[in-house]
Amino acid sequence: MKKFIVFGLSLCFALSFSSCKTSKESAYKTAYDQAKQQELVQGESQVAEPIEIAPVTTSTSNTSNNAPVDMSYREEKVVLASGEQGVLKAFSVVCGSFASKTNADALKAMLVGEGYSALVVQNPATGMYRVVCASYDDKARAAEARDQFKASHPTDADFQKSWLLYNK
Repeated sequence: MKKFIVFGLSLCFALSFSSCKTSKESAYKTAYDQAKQQELVQGESQVAEPIEIAPVTTSTSNTSNNAPVDMSYREEKVVLASGEQGVLKAFSVVCGSFASKTNADALKAMLVGEGYSALVVQNPATGMYRVVCASYDDKARAAEARDQFKASHPTDADFQKSWLLYNK
């Protein structure tokens, strides 16, 4: 008799859990499948349009006082962080910019190994470290050095972004 009662209770217990789970599970599965189908249909209808990238140009623009502003260099007040004292001039070729001095020093060491008189300067206002590979008193010579630096590293995309810094 005990076996019959235990068996009956076990059967009732098993049936009660399996019947509830089936209806809930199927309702959730149906809703999930519908949402997934809708997502797929919306994804197929969206076609990626090609993005046109405008070229960067260097130009002069007029300010409010009608004085031309030369946009071919950036003005920053920088201080020498590491390198030979007295090498930093008014116009410098910046070939790397880092938030970490360790990374800037690593690039400087690589450039020194290539024969450049590289140095690291810091912009105290932003905290950024700039790696300078050449520095000159006049802008024309600095621009020529920048172009020559880019030409000597044609496959390095980061070096192709080199720019002129005017230390104010």
